[in-house]
Amino acid sequence: MKILVVDDEPDMQTLFQQRFRKEIKEHKVDFAFAISGEEALSYLNKHEHEAVLILSDINMPGMSGLELLQHIKEKYAVPPPVVMMITAYGDSENYNQAMRLGADDFLTKPIDFAVLKEKLKIENNA
Repeated sequence: MKILVVDDEPDMQTLFQQRFRKEIKEHKVDFAFAISGEEALSYLNKHEHEAVLILSDINMPGMSGLELLQHIKEKYAVPPPVVMMITAYGDSENYNQAMRLGADDFLTKPIDFAVLKEKLKIENNA
């Protein structure tokens, strides 16, 4: 499963690689990382059907995660990638807007990786 993580926090890449070390080694998941909405769209333009799941932060400089979500749902319809929004702010306004724009799920920071793995249907064995 190819997962594109979009987050402007540079330590997120290391965090995902650490938390999914076993799954990466076993080739259950493969990650790509983008630090902005613009970089994510550039990646998707070059690798259109590779990412089956996109995890995107909402609050980023430049293009927000919500704007990215709107672009993805408008352009990449066949097959549509699953998009999970991630935010440090679990407010209802962001949640409602994300769902209106077609988000498939909504996670709050700090990310509970056991819950994320469960949502991804990846076994969480030690």
